[in-house]
Amino acid sequence: MINRPDHAEESSLYMQGYRRIAGFDEAGRGALAGPVVAAAVILPREPGFNWIPLVKDSKLLTSKMRERIFGLMRDSGIEIGIGIVPPQIIDSINILNATKKAMLSALQALAHLPDYLLIDALVLPGLRIRQKGIIRGDRSVLSIACASIAAKVSRDHIMLELDADYPQYGFCSHKGYGTARHLDCLRRHGACQVHRLTFAPVRDLARLI
Repeated sequence: MINRPDHAEESSLYMQGYRRIAGFDEAGRGALAGPVVAAAVILPREPGFNWIPLVKDSKLLTSKMRERIFGLMRDSGIEIGIGIVPPQIIDSINILNATKKAMLSALQALAHLPDYLLIDALVLPGLRIRQKGIIRGDRSVLSIACASIAAKVSRDHIMLELDADYPQYGFCSHKGYGTARHLDCLRRHGACQVHRLTFAPVRDLARLI
């Protein structure tokens, strides 16, 4: 049984004197097309919102539930920063560095800088802000789980827009991930401008059109 994420990590940091604690996560790191998107979320010290019990790692929620929770998050007025790195940059600097770049962009998108970062799995180089990378943090830390939802919903919206531009690839259904349908589309149509050309399935199966 998977426990829901809680606020224990953030509460411990509040006890140490930190005031603005941001959780970070990304979406789209393993996709073959589209951007990698990161989100930063700062919750209040006592996050008593009625939607908190609904929060889980975004991968454990349906699309409908993610959309609902993200809407409730925004309506609650919590701070959310979104960072987007397109596939061309992913190809030029690799996906790990692109993910970190998206997280830095999400950090900069916040109204005011936090004084502590809680990040799913990663740490961000070159920052003076204290931080902690937490393996599977999206399943244990509330602010990271919220960030996972914000990143996933934001990226899904982008992929739906790209589906309208490139309907032959079915981005609306697989969101750019390497499903059997997507791989078949790559064989039949080649790659388009939003594919990640350095990723092996794209490089091996497709030609740029």
